[in-house]
Amino acid sequence: MPYPNLTTLYLLTSALAFAAYGIDKFAAIAGAWRIPEAFLHLLGLAGGWPGALLAQRVFRHKNRKVSFQLTFWLVSIVNCAAALWLLPVSP
Repeated sequence: MPYPNLTTLYLLTSALAFAAYGIDKFAAIAGAWRIPEAFLHLLGLAGGWPGALLAQRVFRHKNRKVSFQLTFWLVSIVNCAAALWLLPVSP
C-alpha cells in the first residue's frame, strides 16, 4: 500500500457515499427528507465514487436518471484525473 492516505480517503468516502445512497433510497421510499443530489456528487468528487457506484447497484438507486448519471460519471472522471495528478512520479 504505497499511498495509505489516498487509500484511506477512498475507503472512508466510499463508505460514507454508500451509506448516504442507502439512506436516500429508503427516504425516497418513505417519502421523507432526501439527501440533495449535489451532496451525493460532492461525496463522489471527494473520492467516494467507488462506494457510490456500488450503492447504485445494491440499492438500485439513481441508476436510471440520465442527468444524474452524466454528472456522476463526469465527477468520477474528474476525481480520477485529480488523483493521478496528485500521485508522485517515480524516477
